[in-house]
Amino acid sequence: MTAEREFLAIDEAVSLILAHAGERVAVATPLGLGKPNHLLNALYRRIEASPDRRLALYTALSLDVPEASGKLERRFLGPFVERQFGADYPQLDFVADLKSNRLPSNVEVQEFYFSSGAMLGSDLAQRMYASVNYTFVARDLAELAQLDAIVQLVAEREGRYSLSCNPDLTLDTLDAIAARRGRRPLVIGVVHPDLPFLGGAAAVDASFFDAFVDGGTPAQRLFAVPRNPVNLAEYAIGLHASTLVRDGGTLQIGIGALSDAIVHALLLRHRDNAAYREVLRDLRGDDPAHDALIARCGGIAPFASGLYGASEMVMDGFMHLHRAGILTRRASDDPAIERDAASEGRGAPAGHWLKGAFCLGSAPFYEWLRDIADEDPDGIAMCGVTDVNQIRNGPDSLAALQRRDGRFFNTCMMATLLGAAISDALEDGRVVSGVGGQYNFVAMAHALADGRSVLLLRATRRSGRRLESNIRWSYGHTTIPRHLRDIFVTEYGVADLRGRSDEACIRAMLAISDAHFVDRLADDAKRAGKLPRDFRIPDAWRANTPEGLAARLARARAGKRFPSFPFGSDFDETERELLPALGWLKSAVGEPRRWPALAGAWLAPGSPKGHQPLLRRLGLDRPASLRERALARLVRGAIARTRRSR
Repeated sequence: MTAEREFLAIDEAVSLILAHAGERVAVATPLGLGKPNHLLNALYRRIEASPDRRLALYTALSLDVPEASGKLERRFLGPFVERQFGADYPQLDFVADLKSNRLPSNVEVQEFYFSSGAMLGSDLAQRMYASVNYTFVARDLAELAQLDAIVQLVAEREGRYSLSCNPDLTLDTLDAIAARRGRRPLVIGVVHPDLPFLGGAAAVDASFFDAFVDGGTPAQRLFAVPRNPVNLAEYAIGLHASTLVRDGGTLQIGIGALSDAIVHALLLRHRDNAAYREVLRDLRGDDPAHDALIARCGGIAPFASGLYGASEMVMDGFMHLHRAGILTRRASDDPAIERDAASEGRGAPAGHWLKGAFCLGSAPFYEWLRDIADEDPDGIAMCGVTDVNQIRNGPDSLAALQRRDGRFFNTCMMATLLGAAISDALEDGRVVSGVGGQYNFVAMAHALADGRSVLLLRATRRSGRRLESNIRWSYGHTTIPRHLRDIFVTEYGVADLRGRSDEACIRAMLAISDAHFVDRLADDAKRAGKLPRDFRIPDAWRANTPEGLAARLARARAGKRFPSFPFGSDFDETERELLPALGWLKSAVGEPRRWPALAGAWLAPGSPKGHQPLLRRLGLDRPASLRERALARLVRGAIARTRRSR
């Protein structure tokens, strides 16, 4: 740490903010990883104890450790959470109070994006939620919030500083306030010793900040997102999606199992192209429409020119793609150089191969970012979200040249037959997550001459006792309207909707729907006059079932092409063995039609070989009560059942 600036203690930083503010204290803090939890908790508790003051906190994606929903799940999660996050991880106090609806009356927490499903049970969080496109957040903060302070984690190196994982809104908000000639808020950097020093616009001078806090005392472990398991349907979605990526193009992806599935498929396409083509043939069969789409805007060959990444979120998948030699196309910020490179179908001789606005991922990902910052400091350019989430200055701009053949992959919860997407909220208005940057991804795809928006969704979901289709005739809420429809992908195929008539869109969406629901959906469209009365479901669509998918991919499954955790796991071997059993048991308990299976689990043998270590992990190897004996017997049966089904 340079001697030019002294560290404030956390309480001193809180006092500085309060002295700068009036009765109302307005503070912004980054989404995701960049929150200084200790400082925020101290500010929150100081305000809670001062009823004469009010706190308005502006943020998004407030990360929290996983919570158990029952006693058995608690036995499993407890040791894992302590290992993953540390016994002393500083959870955000305002998040806990929001979830339990006991936020103090003099505190308001306005978020524009929630961790998925985290706040469905919080009336307070639902009322305070702000539905705003990610790109417009800075504008609205500058106009409405009258901020007193921005506080965030930062990295330091030899007297230089980096906004690291979160330049996304800090840069844009300060620019928006300056453009309105508003009062500049205090900017307090909490210097974290483990944050990677990332370049681009994220690298700033010490004068950017008004004060510093030592983020190593007390320590705050970086929030490492547990790595996802990927199931067969998700692998199928990733395989379909991977065929839409053009060599030499641009990639935007998010986080989660579907993104991992795309990355896994792209790696297979590049590293073992013969095996990739074999799996695709088994999965797709004869699909002339998809073949035509691949010829028009995708590819299935290995990557010779490489890809460029332009994504609001930088996550593990980009690490894997770069290591494999796929994410290698560099982009120059010199328009003349980039124009020459684009005209010749190659990358620039120097520049960055990934531009992003914020980072979030696993512990190995953070280590990789720290290494890359030393090995290739120009490779990753971090920036404000308005830089990466829109095409500035039109389709002939530098951004458009850099993002040529852009493929913007994002997930949605549901879609309609007419091409609208439901991604952020339920029919009654309760918010599951938020729109985030999804609108921007779709808009960019339409703004670029060669861009495409690809929305991924699972064809079905389980809701309580029922299996439901994620493709609907209509829904009471939409995130992306039907006039922005482009490409949808489910495990059963690809629907290209851009520029198509309503009838053509409906047929394409029916073709990638689950067979259990396709007749009902077609009937809805007929009643609305959008399909002819004599329309009949083709026989090929009747094979769109989980069983049919498993049969088509049997050879790939036998060849171990689809590991449960494609990029490693934060769970140990025993926990990975337990996960399927606990998942099945959780779903079976609430379903009367599965009670026979549950009874079979209850009557499972007393203690088959290999069960004891798993029971020991749950503290059930020596049950001390009738309840524990019952739990142990059910867990043994669930283990036996899920082992047979693999």
